[in-house]
Amino acid sequence: MSAQKKILFVFTSANTNLLGNPTGWYLPEAAHPYYVLAPTHNITFASPAGANPPLDPFSVEQFKEDEESQKFLGDADVKKMLAEAKKLTDIDPDDYDAIFYPGGPTAAVCHGPGAFAKATDSNNVSIFKGRRATGFSNLEEELFKMVKAIPFLLEDNIKFNEGAYEKAAEPWAEHVVVDGNLITGQNPASARAIGQALLRALR
Repeated sequence: MSAQKKILFVFTSANTNLLGNPTGWYLPEAAHPYYVLAPTHNITFASPAGANPPLDPFSVEQFKEDEESQKFLGDADVKKMLAEAKKLTDIDPDDYDAIFYPGGPTAAVCHGPGAFAKATDSNNVSIFKGRRATGFSNLEEELFKMVKAIPFLLEDNIKFNEGAYEKAAEPWAEHVVVDGNLITGQNPASARAIGQALLRALR
């Protein structure tokens, strides 16, 4: 039997937004992909600051009826992994088959693709250039009243970097885009689907 492929989950270390309100990683955007991938893959948690990356308290309240999100909160293995999350400076990305940014092959969901805002390839060209991608839309930011709380709008950034931004026909609907080894999901509703897309890509 071949060894399990390794996936790095990279969580944010930011605990406040530009308005000073509490923020952090978004619960279902980690929980749903985790339970799609964990049974067949070796998952490691990391963040810029290391252990115990902050959880967005709003996401806990908003998804208190979501079974997998609540399972994730109480999961002893997950708690240990979060408590022992590695610092990104201690990580060699070449040790992993995929890197996933909750909200990457490379995969990211909702605000996660923002991690690629300044990412470039070996030719110093944006990884979005000429590629299809998605992420939280400008309209969703407006409806969520977050435009002034974040440093940039992801939809605008993808377009600025000459990417082909795509989104669902309606706000909050599931939408995942796969372009080679770049896998992006639009919003929390896309979290499980992006986990499934990443699972297929690693087969």
